[in-house]
Amino acid sequence: MNKNLLCFDLDGTLTRRELLPLIAIEVGLEHEFEVLTKLTVDGIISFEESLRLRFAILKNIPVDTVQNIICQAELFSKITAFIRKNHDRCFVITGNLDVWIRPLMDKLGCRYFSSKVTVKDNRLQSLDYILNKSTAINSLRRDYPDHQVMVFGDGLNDYPMFEVADKAIAIGLTHQPSRVLISKSNYVVYEEETLCRLLNTL
Repeated sequence: MNKNLLCFDLDGTLTRRELLPLIAIEVGLEHEFEVLTKLTVDGIISFEESLRLRFAILKNIPVDTVQNIICQAELFSKITAFIRKNHDRCFVITGNLDVWIRPLMDKLGCRYFSSKVTVKDNRLQSLDYILNKSTAINSLRRDYPDHQVMVFGDGLNDYPMFEVADKAIAIGLTHQPSRVLISKSNYVVYEEETLCRLLNTL
């Protein structure tokens, strides 16, 4: 039995593009989210603040509209094929909202940790829980005490799970991973084929 749990960020790690800009383009809010993304990437506002602002901006957009946009996002095919084949030990760890990503997660077929909301009449009602990614990793450690945890991500909001993982892999498939993340990584990977070769050794 394989003793390694593999935990993946979603945006830019499994998807070929960040999901937020895709949503913004479809609903005509490109400028607002361009500014918000820059503030978050530059560390001027925290991920939690960014998520609360996203929630406020998008709360009146129908949930099924956002679900459809996310479901059409292009995934890295080889990595997602690996996850489907190894779904019993693969997890997605994302700050995205559970209701938005649920159909996409159903397609992937693995378990996931996410932020949580209440929905009413196909609209976001309240933001109930913002995921700290280290909380997800610590939860897995309690459930699988004999396993090692490997994490894969690309952004600053992945740093909490990199801090508590047994091994951390910074991913540069979509864009250059955060320097802070690289400093905490055992490996840095820039090609999908290279990542798949690594996954098959873990």
